[in-house]
Amino acid sequence: MQSRLDFYKASPHAIKAMLGLEEFIGKSSIEKSLAELVRLRASQINGCAFCVDMHTTDARKGGETDRRLASVVTWRETPFFTERERAALEWTEAVTLVSETHVPDAVWEAVKPHFTEQELVDLTLLISAINGWNRLAIAFRKMPA
Repeated sequence: MQSRLDFYKASPHAIKAMLGLEEFIGKSSIEKSLAELVRLRASQINGCAFCVDMHTTDARKGGETDRRLASVVTWRETPFFTERERAALEWTEAVTLVSETHVPDAVWEAVKPHFTEQELVDLTLLISAINGWNRLAIAFRKMPA
């Protein structure tokens, strides 16, 4: 597969806006380790090879274990994740698949006890951002290095 275009060069102002969003997320209430798990799970769902590669690498650099990274795709069937992480991963799936799930009330009720209102907004913004990056990378065939 070949890259279609370099979206960083084609529209630098758009990418600057996306990077501004990432800067906010980096300073948000969501811990970096959890943010990488969320980015990885959304990227897996969307089938974004570039983003899966990048966020697996970033998570490893942040101290995440290979065992947990390999299990993100099957997080429900493993004992490796905290209740907060499980809630975030479930929320990630529901928000990423919004056209299918419409983010059910049961998922809302499951995530609510683990996050403050601000954290819920920050988490949802994080999920929205990675879904945006996934769509750019997939549409323009951004390849892992």
